[in-house]
Amino acid sequence: MPLRDIDRDDDLAASGHEKRRGQAGLRHGSPDREAWERNRLAASIALFAGAGFLLALPFALRAGAEFFLPLTAALVIAVCLVPLLEWLERRRIPSPLAALLALSAFLFVANTALVLIVVPASDWITQLPDRISQIKITLEPVIRLYTQAQGFIDGLLRMVTETQDIANGPGNIAMPGSLLQMMTTAAPGVVINVLFGLLVIFFFLSGWTRLRHRTIRGRGSFTGALTIARVIQNVVDATSRYVLTITFINMGLGLTVALALMLMGMPTPFMWGGFVALLNFIPYFGPIIAAILLGLGGLMSFTTVGWALLPAIIMVCLHLIEANIVTPLVLGERLKVNPLLILVSLSFWTWVWGTAGALLAVPLLIIIQTVLAAAGKPDIAGFLFEAGTLTSTMHDAPTDYDER
Repeated sequence: MPLRDIDRDDDLAASGHEKRRGQAGLRHGSPDREAWERNRLAASIALFAGAGFLLALPFALRAGAEFFLPLTAALVIAVCLVPLLEWLERRRIPSPLAALLALSAFLFVANTALVLIVVPASDWITQLPDRISQIKITLEPVIRLYTQAQGFIDGLLRMVTETQDIANGPGNIAMPGSLLQMMTTAAPGVVINVLFGLLVIFFFLSGWTRLRHRTIRGRGSFTGALTIARVIQNVVDATSRYVLTITFINMGLGLTVALALMLMGMPTPFMWGGFVALLNFIPYFGPIIAAILLGLGGLMSFTTVGWALLPAIIMVCLHLIEANIVTPLVLGERLKVNPLLILVSLSFWTWVWGTAGALLAVPLLIIIQTVLAAAGKPDIAGFLFEAGTLTSTMHDAPTDYDER
């Protein structure tokens, strides 16, 4: 027999012996088997504890909305303002002053949005009782086709007539003209939450650089510090880039809608453009609500059904162009998010915090995805169906065939 054949047979025999010895090491009562069972038990406890935490978390967030909502919103806004803060700090501006400037820029944008949207919207709401008759005249051709709606309209008119005297009474409060006026006329709880959120944003930004350096330097190894630094930077970059990009896209959409409505002669076109821009932050449902509001505004402004529905039609067409051409082209592949995850996140945060949760749904989803991408995901499917563990380096569990 050739020498190489003898060597090959020896190698096969040795490998078979090692395999049988490894399999024998996992028999019942062996140290390896006991270690595997301990790891499996620890992984099971961790899995069920994590599942219980995830089940209890939504109810805790919903019950503590007065605390968690302004805190979360402030942290998301602060993360989005970090690039502006870092740009100011690179110009040798002290961190507290840079944080104050960044916060002032945010307040300026918020106050401008309030002046453009809330103040005209308040006027439209006060005019709604007087415009009900105009809406009825505009919809008269449609009402003739659907006579069953006549009773509903008459009932609505009676309800508005009864409440009109109350709305025009002497005790009315003046509509807010700025963010400061809105805060002074709001409930004390709202004022406290707004001030709390602003303070969180300021202190987060003013201590951002020190907090990041302290977190990185607190790691015991260079690799750990590098990983932490990468995760922090990825969270800031992904969140701020997405939010700022979507903000500019929505502002462009709102401005385009406003210009189109101005050409139509619709009153307060920039208010409607602001509504479109704001509601477009809410995926899927926001544009639908904007179209309904524009339809109602058209009915209050024009006397024919065609002209009354034209603002909503224009908005829907422009939104389709934005959603299918502009946004994919500007965001690119890196900032795309799974539509199913967006829908789940939108439903979850809307259930927890209402409209504010819907506005925060996508930024929070991006933050969670970025952290999980760096920290790693538990292999739940492998743990359940492939006898894997979450903590052990042994990937395969012993089978009855191996034991035999």
